[in-house]
Amino acid sequence: MSRKSRRRRVPKIVRRTEPGTSPGMIAPDPSQPKPEIQVIAYGPANLVEADVSSVAEARALVGQQAVTWVNVEGLGDVRTIEQFGEQFGLHRLALEDTVNLHQRAKVETYGEVLFVVLRMVNCDEEGARCGTEQVSLFVGPNWLLSFQEGRPGDSFSRVRNRLREVTGKMRSLGSDYLAYALVDAVIDNYYPVLEVYAERLDDLEEWIMEPVGRRVMDKLHEVKADLLTLRRAIWPLRDAMAFLAREDNPRITENTQLYLRDCYDHVVQVVELIETYRELTADLRDLYMSSLSNRINETMRILTIFSTFFIPLTFIVGIYGMNFDWEGGAKPLNMPELHWRYGYPTVWVAMLASAAVMLVYFYRRGWILRS
Repeated sequence: MSRKSRRRRVPKIVRRTEPGTSPGMIAPDPSQPKPEIQVIAYGPANLVEADVSSVAEARALVGQQAVTWVNVEGLGDVRTIEQFGEQFGLHRLALEDTVNLHQRAKVETYGEVLFVVLRMVNCDEEGARCGTEQVSLFVGPNWLLSFQEGRPGDSFSRVRNRLREVTGKMRSLGSDYLAYALVDAVIDNYYPVLEVYAERLDDLEEWIMEPVGRRVMDKLHEVKADLLTLRRAIWPLRDAMAFLAREDNPRITENTQLYLRDCYDHVVQVVELIETYRELTADLRDLYMSSLSNRINETMRILTIFSTFFIPLTFIVGIYGMNFDWEGGAKPLNMPELHWRYGYPTVWVAMLASAAVMLVYFYRRGWILRS
């Protein structure tokens, strides 16, 4: 992994408006894809599903059935966003928050329209890294608008399938229940993502305990960064769900409010799981550092022992390396052993005996051959 890829991913807040610009200025990111509009209009007996090319066509379908869901993927056209505001009576402050993709999860009321912002989790094709996508919901009397960034895939496929089922109760309920279903789908999608990270942490724990050259620290850093992204996405959503579940809102019926309480419980569970995994990641980082330190200490201990063995041996061969000769007794203070018949093997026996004595001593002290 390159140094750049190992660098901590710091979320950037990119605003398209200059400081001091008047409120309600709609300035979408030009790099965002152009909007694609899908409409599902449904009632207890009928369902109409169509892809439309203009805001006017989508608006014309509102009222033909009990509820109309307009899903917009892509926020790269400012004129389309403004037309939605004109056709559906959306407040410009809410539209500004829709195109500024750094919003925290929140709930606001603009007249008869309920505005909800939340972040939908998504993973790359290999499931290796995760990110979040902003989703904005406008809940009206008999319609619902959802705006997505336009990334491939979303969490709403199960909601679409439920609407297509004639026997389901969802088609007999209002737009507030549809909003609950979309929010619930976004929250529930966090669970399979967290399961992936749970398995990844289990694998990393096994790798840490194995003396292999894996890049465990890089993997732990990736997991920690992704969990931080999930934490930033889900924590504000907890407060938003608490507001919807407890506060009276003219757009939310009492029946739907009961289901929103269940959403709040799920958000709390997701928050607790994320916090648990973040603590586990920190523990694994500490365990990895401790394991690495223990391996280094073990290596240094073995090297020190071997070095200690050679200290007296080096001393002995160093003495005999001076090569002083006593010249037949003429110089008695020199080395008489040089002319002994068994001088060479005697030195070897002395060196081996020194090594054996140290080996026994180290063993009795528990420095070697003991854990």
